[in-house]
Amino acid sequence: MEKELQQYADIIEQLKSSIGAPEFNQILMQLTQNLPSEKRFLIKMELKRLAKPCVRSIDLRGQVDGECKLFEYRGRKHYLDDVAIDVFNRQVNIFGNYTFGVYETVMATENNFRVMRERAEQQALQGTVKSDAETKQENLHQYSIPVVNLLNYAHRNQERMNFAVAVEIQDESGSQYKASSVDISTEGLRLKLPKEYRFRPEQKLHIFFRGLEDEFAMDKRSGIVYEVITTKFEKSNYYLILKRNRQFPSPSFDKFLDNFIHGNKRRYKVNLTNTIDAIINKTAEQYISPCSPSLPVFIDSINDALLPRYAMLNTINKDILDYWKDETGEIKLGYLLKPSRLAKLQADADKHNELYVYCFTHIQNGAVYFYSASTRELEQKESLKSVFIGFGSRKVSWRVFKLTMSTMSPDEAHCPLSIPDDAGSVAKKQNTPPSARLMAKLKRLQYLVHITDITSESGQRQYAALKFDRSHLAHLRIFAHPRNKQPAPIRPYRYRFQEQRMETRYILRSPVVLSGLDETIQCKGISEDISISGLRLEIPGEFDGEKGSLVKIALPELQALTTKHDVTGLIYEVVYYNTDRNIVHLRAAEGEPGAAARKFFDNLIKQNKQALKTYPEEEEIPGIGHALRCINARHTPNFAFLLAKNGIRYEADMAVMNGLNSVSARMLTHFTGSGKTNVEFLYRDKNLEAPLMLHGIKTMRLENQPLRQELFIAYDPARKNSKLAILPKLDKDFANDDTRKSFITEALARGHFIAMQVILTTTGKPDLDMLQAELSYVSMYALHRAKELEEKIWGMGASVHLVDMTSEVMMRFGYDKATISRNSQLKAISESTAQIEKILNN
Repeated sequence: MEKELQQYADIIEQLKSSIGAPEFNQILMQLTQNLPSEKRFLIKMELKRLAKPCVRSIDLRGQVDGECKLFEYRGRKHYLDDVAIDVFNRQVNIFGNYTFGVYETVMATENNFRVMRERAEQQALQGTVKSDAETKQENLHQYSIPVVNLLNYAHRNQERMNFAVAVEIQDESGSQYKASSVDISTEGLRLKLPKEYRFRPEQKLHIFFRGLEDEFAMDKRSGIVYEVITTKFEKSNYYLILKRNRQFPSPSFDKFLDNFIHGNKRRYKVNLTNTIDAIINKTAEQYISPCSPSLPVFIDSINDALLPRYAMLNTINKDILDYWKDETGEIKLGYLLKPSRLAKLQADADKHNELYVYCFTHIQNGAVYFYSASTRELEQKESLKSVFIGFGSRKVSWRVFKLTMSTMSPDEAHCPLSIPDDAGSVAKKQNTPPSARLMAKLKRLQYLVHITDITSESGQRQYAALKFDRSHLAHLRIFAHPRNKQPAPIRPYRYRFQEQRMETRYILRSPVVLSGLDETIQCKGISEDISISGLRLEIPGEFDGEKGSLVKIALPELQALTTKHDVTGLIYEVVYYNTDRNIVHLRAAEGEPGAAARKFFDNLIKQNKQALKTYPEEEEIPGIGHALRCINARHTPNFAFLLAKNGIRYEADMAVMNGLNSVSARMLTHFTGSGKTNVEFLYRDKNLEAPLMLHGIKTMRLENQPLRQELFIAYDPARKNSKLAILPKLDKDFANDDTRKSFITEALARGHFIAMQVILTTTGKPDLDMLQAELSYVSMYALHRAKELEEKIWGMGASVHLVDMTSEVMMRFGYDKATISRNSQLKAISESTAQIEKILNN
């Protein structure tokens, strides 16, 4: 609509439904009686234009905050999201046909990225001008989010009831203090104190429940003996946490308290704080761990020798394991984790224990040869360093892996619920420790190594520019892993999701013919695996169909084996295809159309279960995958946070962070209080054409794969102004390597340089089996709170992972070890920012 007519948009909207009606002119006159005739004429012409038939197809993929799908109207194909489909149908009802009015309205829905950007710009121009201090404070508050320690929450053996009653505390010296109870269980007590008193852990105290003396005849001389666990200061109040001292039993009080809690817990309410914390904590784990870009490998320690044993796969880190498979599909990841490297990581366990390893492969006569060298190994062979990096980085197989090691304990495999056993049979089952057989498999595990692929395009380009003497290429064989010396075998396990995979997959390779229902698509391929309802196949070219469409599948070789079933026209729905569109995931169509496929494969699997093989990551001991998952969650290697869907927006919600002693951790918590982090610096470009987060989410959803960006940060911890303390710039926004190095040098001069790989991923569905018992427990006492938690659980839409790669980037740009080491030490330097800001503005 032209700007001249924008002021009459309401009138035009009212007149749309009257176009073509006999009374149109009369209604037009009524609504425009106060307007000049020339304006009335313009409105009429605009309505006629909007009513003209339109032949344009609409493709909103990548243009709206929503998942687009094929939508047909009278033979014309469009790609619209749910919002656009609703608008399309309503506008067609108004105009009676697909017209320019329909087209333009659909192109301007509320969740259209262009519309959102224009509205934000308009609001910025028209909004009230706020002081810099107010704006900065609002930004910091908006992006300040809580940090959770995965699977770290309180487990209770008894129910705790909220109950306030006057108590008196008496210590060993006879000193007395007044307090009031906050909550109570048969084994513990939390008290609120009027002011801070000094109590030490394990100190013995006598508690007199003055407010219960009318209901229970208490010993007025000795009271009930408790001992101190800890003291806390929360929300301007002091709290004393106590537990019963069983060396001084009081059976009569135990019986009274047990009956009192059981009879009054619905009146006074069970304290649900730890259960709610546990649900939120597990929600974070369910969305962050399965999307982590780092591959965890569990290390055995046997007679002082370190051996990699197990790996934990997810959809994001799977590419790392796939890289280390040879031409037969055998896993050779042990080459990367050879004994000398593990020993180096172990020796540096108390320091900044990270190791960077450069890798490439060479294929000869169909055999894959692996080459790898760590930074330390290349330093020992300085003459070959440029040869290895310069040659290897010119190959497609070039990779840079970051390795970190942390100590772990097999006991971390047990993750009980936050509620006691007597809360129900499910609670008792899930609180049961892992079996002795399972723990025997885990008992020697002492270390956890996380492998992260930090390869970057600009880094590879920079490495490939290195000049080297090709006559020295033969000497690279010292970095080759001999094929006649097998690495330590590593068994992979997948993250399990009850809601996502209900059926076991079996490996079955057999010819497949795929065609569309209308015969428009036709191609041959090979099945990779099957289940009763699912089929995954590989085709030689690109799949030309779309997700959600129905296809026909023929299985010629399997048809030759059966006369009972017709498998030449099985109906499947397309549920997924990879980026190259050559791996297609199918699901048997719902209802009767897919019944033949389900019936055939159900029968095939039952009759051949012994012969059919499952994937190697299928569990040899029940529960081992879950046990490894629990261990890994307690050692999250990277900073990560979740994005929750709020209407059409994605908002930072909660984060995980392992340790606070690094420069990057200090930067992430610089402008926040305890237990929080701030991610405002990632949204600094939100008003630009392609902002990192908004554009990244759009791209990620459109391409259906993780998005990776390299981010450079200049950090001055002495700055009070957040926008001067943290200065971010994306690697792709630099003009060349010279400006990148200038940025790093200036960052070092004013404080610290930090380089991060930013990885955005979509999230899957939550596994409600892990949450249901605690959700049900909360709903018994606070149904509204349980509903809020369920909304939060299902509201997560994406995760963001930040991988620190500072040392690798600095080595790439030629900084020496001393400079890199100084940069990793926390310090506070405040110098002029003119140079760095100049680089940022280039």
